[in-house]
Amino acid sequence: MEVLLELEESVVTDDEEENGERVQDEDVDGLRTLESNLSNIQITSTTHTAKQRPQVDPSKCLSSYIENSPQEKFMLAMAENFRQQYALLYPDRKPLLLCPVNECGVQKFVSTTLRCTLLPYPELYSWEGCASFVSDYLSLELLDPPFEIPKQLSSPTWVVQTQRGTCFDFSCLLCSLLLGAGYNAYCVSGYASKEMCLLDQSHQECPQLQPEIQGNEDQQMQTKKKYSVKPPRDLQSSFEKHQDKKRYADATATALKRQKEAEKLQKEQERPPADPLLGVRVYSWVLVLSGKREVPENFFIDTLTGKCYTTTNENFQGIESIWNHQNYWVNMQDCLFGCAEMTFDLSDLSKWEYMLCGPSSQSLSIIPEPKETEDNEDEMEEQKVFEMPPSWVAKIDITPKDMEMRYPGGTKVVRYRKAKLEKFAPYLLKDGLVTRLTTYKDIEGTQPDTAKEWFKHRSDCLEERELQTDTNVTAELFRPGRSDALKYHRYITLVPETECQMDFYSHTRSDGLARRIEKPFEMTETFEDRTDFLFNRHIVYGKRVKVSQSGGALEQRPLQKVEEMFHRDPSRPPCKEVANRDFMMSEGQIHVTYHLEQSRIIPFWLNFIKPKEAAGSEKAQAFTPDMVSGFQVDPSTKPYKNLKLYETLVDLMRDEENVVLQMKDSEKEVKSILSAREQEEKNTVLQISIYNTTRNETACRCTEETVNQKLNESCIIVWIHNAPPNIFLFSFLRSV
Repeated sequence: MEVLLELEESVVTDDEEENGERVQDEDVDGLRTLESNLSNIQITSTTHTAKQRPQVDPSKCLSSYIENSPQEKFMLAMAENFRQQYALLYPDRKPLLLCPVNECGVQKFVSTTLRCTLLPYPELYSWEGCASFVSDYLSLELLDPPFEIPKQLSSPTWVVQTQRGTCFDFSCLLCSLLLGAGYNAYCVSGYASKEMCLLDQSHQECPQLQPEIQGNEDQQMQTKKKYSVKPPRDLQSSFEKHQDKKRYADATATALKRQKEAEKLQKEQERPPADPLLGVRVYSWVLVLSGKREVPENFFIDTLTGKCYTTTNENFQGIESIWNHQNYWVNMQDCLFGCAEMTFDLSDLSKWEYMLCGPSSQSLSIIPEPKETEDNEDEMEEQKVFEMPPSWVAKIDITPKDMEMRYPGGTKVVRYRKAKLEKFAPYLLKDGLVTRLTTYKDIEGTQPDTAKEWFKHRSDCLEERELQTDTNVTAELFRPGRSDALKYHRYITLVPETECQMDFYSHTRSDGLARRIEKPFEMTETFEDRTDFLFNRHIVYGKRVKVSQSGGALEQRPLQKVEEMFHRDPSRPPCKEVANRDFMMSEGQIHVTYHLEQSRIIPFWLNFIKPKEAAGSEKAQAFTPDMVSGFQVDPSTKPYKNLKLYETLVDLMRDEENVVLQMKDSEKEVKSILSAREQEEKNTVLQISIYNTTRNETACRCTEETVNQKLNESCIIVWIHNAPPNIFLFSFLRSV
């Protein structure tokens, strides 16, 4: 409004200058129209806008938070002088982040805000663990406006306490942890893409959905033996082969071309609109230079996601300055093409301008060679004018409870392209859920495809669960420790005699069962490392029939056929080792096939017809040689006598009865496992370690008793030390 008043007062009223007066009136009307249009613009809040931070109480802060030491004041004066010279020499460049205020409203130099800290957690000894923790532990506050550097840079201790901060607060905390862990890390003030500044990962693929690399056995190179049988001649036409390959190559190229066109069209449809603030969005991240902690090359760390990028990544569009706990550097390189052509040799004065002169002005990755000359020492003393003041920030402390809670409020949700990742703190949910990954068929995320869940600390040893929404198939993975040795369970419903698959830890079972696949009329069991060399059993059931019992009529699946397969025992001849054994209950027969002998193409086999059992007034059928048929491979071998065949049949019938009992036990085990899983899902119990003193009540009581006992012992020792010497003699004489 002041601009409008000045323009109105400056209007010329002379009649000779009517044209100029008309032009100025039009300018005033234009300004009024612009002002009214700007007043009608409504700014919508973003999803990442955090709540207002709690106000800090200066009375509870250390003196370094609310006042500056003489050394810090001198550093602020040097920074102001540096800023004025920079603004004079480079008027077209954006202002630098030098001395923002802290949470108490006191100006602090950015390098003194870093506090090198090494916390006693193994996870925070590597840059991956530090970056992952910072990105999970804090919630983002967007810069307002997004094209200006922040006026406040809070201390890492305040950021840890509030669990909120801007991208500069993220970088300051992460850089402090990396410096404490021994990395050559720097905070970076620069510019980045809109998606990175707004923490928008909706156009990126979820890292946990990366396809697994499966080796193709057909393409693996096979070692050729020097002496081997030549393969038979290929009598197929080479011309026809060439034509088939050509047609296959053309079809593959056409399909690949269509796929690329479809992907290109999809990317064009999913491409976000152009960013009007491209190249000017202020952002902060961390730079790690090579040389320390066996880092082979320089790389960037996005503090909001915890991911690492190369220094040529297109999301990073420019750098204004970098700093660590020792010095401050200004970038003098052209960022027209982003950071792709930048070099990070901080000792190169033509590309990086430092603030403090001295040893800290050199890159920490460059270790100078020691020189013992007195002239060089004098020169270094002359150059060493001023060192960076020590950090004013208190020691960063993260409690074990905060490490366990991890996320703000214990939960965090990240949206990716066609996926949503939800993270939960341990013991936050009753079922022990810690991670849930939901994939969708569409970009909008309205049609779920699969849901994968990860669990911890469950007493039923459940670790993972995956649900296919289309087929309603659930797959569960268990860790070792269950009484039934269940490892993997795939099912549609927890109803017996339906399609399901169960894998077991075979080395913990007495029967060596590794897998059981059940269908409505079939069951297949696979075994490992059995003493009888059994490795597969296949059962075929018939249709349900009603069986009358004392309690009433029940429907059962009758056994029709049981097929067993055995490995060969190398200590015995193959003609005496059973390879396949088929019990055909519905036909009343037993078929036995032995292992193939060397230099034979047909194995030895026997087929038995079981004699009928006694029923009512009828007698049991007697064994006759006509009930046995077979094939003898070696014609010179003497055939089995009738007694031997009869004994073999009796043994097979006894084995058949044992197999029937084992099948009933298998059916009971399946029912018990399904029933147990149903009860475990209804009443989930979480295990608490004996070392978790915060949750384990028994451990808490033991700790309290130990502390009280030590206090009592210390009181007795103090009393004995202060007691008069005659009291012990008096007590002894009185007892006598």
